[in-house]
Amino acid sequence: MEYTTLGNTGTTVSQLCFGTWRFGRSTGDLENETTREEAHELLDACVDHGINFIDTANVYGTPDGTSEEWIGEWLEGQDREDLVIASKVYFEFDGWGDPGPNDSGLGRKHIRAQIEGTLERLGTDYLDLYYIHRWDDETPIEETMSVLTDLVREGKVNHLGASTMAAWQLTKALWTSDVEGLERFDVTQPMVNAAHYDAVGDYLDVCADRELAVCPYSPLAGGFLTGKYERTDDGGVEAPDGSRGSLDDLFEDRYATDRAWDVLEAVESVADEVDASPAQVSLRWLMDQDRFTCVPIVGARSPDQLEENVGAVDVELSGEQLERIDAARTATEN
Repeated sequence: MEYTTLGNTGTTVSQLCFGTWRFGRSTGDLENETTREEAHELLDACVDHGINFIDTANVYGTPDGTSEEWIGEWLEGQDREDLVIASKVYFEFDGWGDPGPNDSGLGRKHIRAQIEGTLERLGTDYLDLYYIHRWDDETPIEETMSVLTDLVREGKVNHLGASTMAAWQLTKALWTSDVEGLERFDVTQPMVNAAHYDAVGDYLDVCADRELAVCPYSPLAGGFLTGKYERTDDGGVEAPDGSRGSLDDLFEDRYATDRAWDVLEAVESVADEVDASPAQVSLRWLMDQDRFTCVPIVGARSPDQLEENVGAVDVELSGEQLERIDAARTATEN
């Protein structure tokens, strides 16, 4: 495993982060995308491969909190200091019963309640990284950054992160921290992959300028960049049973765009040249971003799939190969 410093922090993480959003999650007729036993097996495999960076959220799992609880059970048999644990806050937590007016968002009351629940479920005294899961239009960013700063100074959180939001919102939050003398976001978690880079270009420009680490979710475009999907004659997607494309009605609009097919063709060509899988090339392309620290979040379903993902660490791409994938992004305008 390769390791890198997480942006402008002093924390060292594996070059890949393991995402746990599937733990205990119900999808359609599938009761658990990943069962408790499978979750613990995957976490064991992470440690075996040298992955020390684990990502979750308070609302992952069915019911909410399941992912954190299962990680907490597993953590009892681990050295906590060997691991970097991230979680998130924003959405309504269904464990509260009937939602009240302060049971979602980024106000002081909700964040205070949710950090305590997260720490209890994880069985830890602190988080290494705490993300805001979304931007809250109803709460002044000064209040949000103030309470997050308190959590850092109390030792409950080491670093702060921001998930999906607009570039101007990220800029406003960073400016507020600078002006008010508050802790700032050091890590971001946008949806970024080789086929969906330009859509968040302005956001990534902010990350590069302010030396923020980028931990992309959906780095394989929902599995599209693994090469397991076929394009039908009518322009649709032929998806294997049980795959994201067969379960998600929005898959074609979100991932399988004309641009994505061009990018996949370039990725598959490079994969053939370096004797790697398309998934490994797609992950390596992200890790090789030179404007900012980039640590993709992989959500493997099995230890074998995780092993393939980890193989990306050993892949070497030339400048020409990286540029070829970049060029494919602009080959088709959507």
